[in-house]
Amino acid sequence: MSTETRGPRLRSGAAYTLLVAGALVVVAPLVLSAFTAFKTPRQFANESALTPPHPVTLDNFRTVLDQGLGRAALVTALMTVFITGGQLIGSILAAYAFARTSFPGRDVLFWVYLGTMMVPSAVTLIPLYLMFAKLGWLNTFWALVLPFMFGSPYAIFLLRQYFRAIPGEMIDAARMDGANTLDILVHVVVPLSRPILATLTVITVVTQWNNFMWPLVAASGPKWQVLTVATANLQTQYNAQWTLVMAATTLAIAPLVVLFVVFQRQVLRSIAVTGLK
Repeated sequence: MSTETRGPRLRSGAAYTLLVAGALVVVAPLVLSAFTAFKTPRQFANESALTPPHPVTLDNFRTVLDQGLGRAALVTALMTVFITGGQLIGSILAAYAFARTSFPGRDVLFWVYLGTMMVPSAVTLIPLYLMFAKLGWLNTFWALVLPFMFGSPYAIFLLRQYFRAIPGEMIDAARMDGANTLDILVHVVVPLSRPILATLTVITVVTQWNNFMWPLVAASGPKWQVLTVATANLQTQYNAQWTLVMAATTLAIAPLVVLFVVFQRQVLRSIAVTGLK
């Protein structure tokens, strides 16, 4: 093997080794969680954590579902659907306004709004709590969804950059054919932006599905308890009963894994198109 080919192959081998090691670090906790969730407490105590469950048991899942985890999952799913839908609509409208329309102070307003990304969420927690307390909306479904339902700086920035890359000739042609701004947005811009919208959908779903601090503060009691809060309560209730804790964790993670598998091609396509790779 010549020196010219040996160097690139070594670099390629090192890169793949690092990627495989990183994948193992990410996947190993998920696999161990699933193994533990399907074991009985005796199996967990007597066997290695790396040993697959045999025989498989579903008793852990039945127990955590009986403790209210099923209702918490439904509340979390409903909350995530409302927030994701609202964020997509609000972010699309705002991003198009910042990308394709002209109005006084547009760029200044955009960068000021984008600057709010630098504000930690903990800073707005108490003001939000006081606002909803004054309105009498604490411990309601709307308390969970309204603070996050009308777009986010990150989503608007992501869509604005994508919309700016759409050829202006296509928008001008649609306008010459008699299309108004809403028609252009719905029939031209949105169809061309499906990859980035799929990416934004995945990001929003994962973020809201894993949201913990605000649901913990805004909703007390089991009625509007979300999955993250319910899982944390189970960890306290069943301290050291790791088979039950891992069953709850597996139930919480499974929908996100399915979501990524379904949308992975769209996510990778949007990264390639926007040049982020």
